[in-house]
Amino acid sequence: MKTKVFGDLETLIYFLSVLVLTFIVATLVGRFLTRMVRRSMHKTGTDLTNYLFLKHFIIGIIYLVGIGWAFLMLPSFKTVAHTLLTGAGIVAIIAGLASQQVLSNITSGLFMVIFKPFRINDRITIRDTLTGNVEDMTLRHTVIRDLNNNRIIIPNSVMGNEIIVNTHIGDSKVCQKVDVGIGYGSNIDQALTIIREEVAAHPDAMHPDTGQSLNGDLSVVASQVVSLDDSAVVLRFWVWAVDAPTAFRMQGDLLKRIKERFDASNIEIPFPQRTVWLANVPQTKSSDKSAQP
Repeated sequence: MKTKVFGDLETLIYFLSVLVLTFIVATLVGRFLTRMVRRSMHKTGTDLTNYLFLKHFIIGIIYLVGIGWAFLMLPSFKTVAHTLLTGAGIVAIIAGLASQQVLSNITSGLFMVIFKPFRINDRITIRDTLTGNVEDMTLRHTVIRDLNNNRIIIPNSVMGNEIIVNTHIGDSKVCQKVDVGIGYGSNIDQALTIIREEVAAHPDAMHPDTGQSLNGDLSVVASQVVSLDDSAVVLRFWVWAVDAPTAFRMQGDLLKRIKERFDASNIEIPFPQRTVWLANVPQTKSSDKSAQP
């Protein structure tokens, strides 16, 4: 009886020791792989997607093998543990115990790592409203950091079925389209000239072919009239930038400078106006004059 008690106690100690060792090894390996990822971030052109996904995959395998080994110490779980530690058994147990959604997320994550519709730090847009930089990809989900520094957690199975707009894949250059409305009485040619001058003079505006700064070259700046709205003549211009954040900042700078130049040149930027007539109210001479165009 005493031998059985000591045997059970020894088995329990082995079981707990293997579990503790598993958590320690997983933690150390995780820290080592995290340092590798951080060192790789400083290397230009390094794709971090494979590193981060491989990190999560390796840690998952360590936990799977360690917990399976721990249960192998318990006589009542030896059959399950042997199955867990065999290749076919891993698939059978995961398929039996895990949900279909979990398997779908892992499979989708693996395919995204292989075919690379996006990489870590790429700026992507899904569903026309969710825009941000890819920050991490785990076995289950993809983490996107939006422009407000919020983290958007999206399951890999959803990402695998979405239409993704990637502004960095192949080429990070961005062509920013900007519309400006002017009054019908304003000089259109003068307004287009001001727009071209401001775009060409901006230090972040780049040549679409060479990638060099425009340095005042007006010939490569495209601008034209695109529509005649109810209260404005809409002018559109295009400007190239090295990436999306630079294009966003440059758009704000250009709109400010163009507005200042328009004010100095008496070019009106119109706003909606309405004339209100009151029924059954006698009209005075002053009101009649104010109602005249």
